[in-house]
Amino acid sequence: MQVLPYLAFLLVLLVIRVPVIISTGIITAFYILFETDLQLGYIAVVVFQSLDKFTLLAIPLFILAGSFMSSGGIAKHLINLADEIVGDFPGGLALTTIMSCFFIADLTGSGPATVAAVGSITIPAMIERGYGPGFACAVAACAGTLGVIIPPSNPMIIYGVSGDVSIGQLFLAGFIPGTLLTISMMVPVYIISRIRGYKGKDKKGSLRDIGIAAWKAKWAILVPVIVLGGIYSGIFTPTESAAVACVYAFIIGLFVYRDFKFSDMPQIIGRTLVLTGAIIPIIAFATAFGQVITLDQVPVSLANMVSQNIDSLWKLLLILNLFLIFVGCFMEALAGIVLLTPLLLPMVETYGMNPVHFGIMMIVNLAIGFMSPPLGLNLFVAQSIAKAKITDIFASSIPILVSMLVALALITFVPWFTMVLPNLFYN
Repeated sequence: MQVLPYLAFLLVLLVIRVPVIISTGIITAFYILFETDLQLGYIAVVVFQSLDKFTLLAIPLFILAGSFMSSGGIAKHLINLADEIVGDFPGGLALTTIMSCFFIADLTGSGPATVAAVGSITIPAMIERGYGPGFACAVAACAGTLGVIIPPSNPMIIYGVSGDVSIGQLFLAGFIPGTLLTISMMVPVYIISRIRGYKGKDKKGSLRDIGIAAWKAKWAILVPVIVLGGIYSGIFTPTESAAVACVYAFIIGLFVYRDFKFSDMPQIIGRTLVLTGAIIPIIAFATAFGQVITLDQVPVSLANMVSQNIDSLWKLLLILNLFLIFVGCFMEALAGIVLLTPLLLPMVETYGMNPVHFGIMMIVNLAIGFMSPPLGLNLFVAQSIAKAKITDIFASSIPILVSMLVALALITFVPWFTMVLPNLFYN
């Protein structure tokens, strides 16, 4: 197919560390020049149209809300709650790290941000307790993948926009897979901790201690209740829920927990602008490429070719899982979603797969791939906290990744895990 050499060229550019924005811009320009009758100026039109969407406002707003929350003491209270629940088991600090990422994921919507928010507290504590630096970083890096799976999630928003899929249904669909992945990480971490003698805290947590910790973290626990409850009750849209989350996080951070001041606002807003500035251009240029190949009927041709050569959905899903994990090793999840959704979604729909189910499967695959070199941003964020060797971190993460692949297989081949909540709420 005409598009395949361009995708291969894109992969080469990414492998040699050409920025995603430049890589997608180059292949889009080349494809327009050599494969279509469109004018090169069409890129500017598509870039503008791709960003002229109200739904995309949710991305900077959720990033800002996450910045308020991570600066406002919310992460600390959630980590304390997780520690009271699982801290007295073998490997208690490691299990606390995973459960904390599960709690905090709905505040960040990003893998690296989740690793930074939790790992900056728990990784040094684990090393001080005698955990190996590579293992401590691996636990935080793997658990950080929950940041893109537990709703609200920026990749879910982008997939919803790219594939014209209900963002509300995607948010609901992510709950059970996120919980399944959390359990799948805890199992190998617990086993490894028992083998290596990583003990939990000396004082066992009681129901009273858990209740006290939950009460102190109540304002943080209310965030997903307010945001997601407002969406599913019809009070506001996902984009409006992001604005509500910003206001709520600002108020409780400034006036309730009092862990940041007005003088911290320039730093918080600056961090939000940097992250948003890195994400939005990727969406724009990747969308331009997707739009061009869609106009050239590439997705339809690809779907027809696949349906003629692959006779069952499970075979297709097996191939797609391997492909998406491979892509995740070299490409940021956001770029992968915007680039590949126009190509792959029509293909799986011809086999009768629900687009919500496919979206969650795609995000989980890319998140797992995101844990692997050479990109492996979660690994590098964790490494920056403890200065461990990247090879040690990746080697320590392999048992956890294997367990995550088992969870991925269940998410892929048992639609119930993904679709039960959307079916319940949306009939």
